[in-house]
Amino acid sequence: MVDSDVQTLLSELAAQLDATASRPMRPEVTHWVAEADAIAGDVADADLPNDVVAERVGHVRDLLSNVDETGDEEADDHVAAAETLADEVLARLDDE
Repeated sequence: MVDSDVQTLLSELAAQLDATASRPMRPEVTHWVAEADAIAGDVADADLPNDVVAERVGHVRDLLSNVDETGDEEADDHVAAAETLADEVLARLDDE
């Protein structure tokens, strides 16, 4: 199970992606962000082993790598923040 610092990062990751839901994004990127949002929300709400968290956050990171820009500056900022948070989670889990 993840420590409290990683859990905080997971909650922040989920919040950043959840914030994109109300933004007007280009249709061709919406599905990537929506799937990443769903996975991040599930991981943030569950008490999972570190390896499962790392796998799922890695999937979130892979999904977001398909998004160059959303067509909305605020959504772009949320996606960029989510990418940074995902990288931080993966780095911390790799150190454990």
